[in-house]
Amino acid sequence: MSLKEEYGESLPPIHVTESGCAYDGIDDPERVTYLDGHIGAMRSAMASGVDVRGYFVWSLLDNFEWAEGYTKRFGLVHVDYDTQVRTPKTSYAWYRDLIRASR
Repeated sequence: MSLKEEYGESLPPIHVTESGCAYDGIDDPERVTYLDGHIGAMRSAMASGVDVRGYFVWSLLDNFEWAEGYTKRFGLVHVDYDTQVRTPKTSYAWYRDLIRASR
């Protein structure tokens, strides 16, 4: 059953926030697969009439997570916490290309 079928016209506009998964590597195909699946599901919901107004990947940069500290890396950009050097991950390039193609 879809959101639209369950809630009909009472379904408010939706913003998908903090959608992401942790992965340690700079080459992160698992994150690409995760994002592709979730964005695909969002597109299916939109095609069925759900008013999706935003989708926000968590997160742009590796950061401090309240429950996990610095041990989980959710960013599309790797941060070396010792040097602060930032390195775009495979998922960054994939998401950039998705956005460019969707314009």
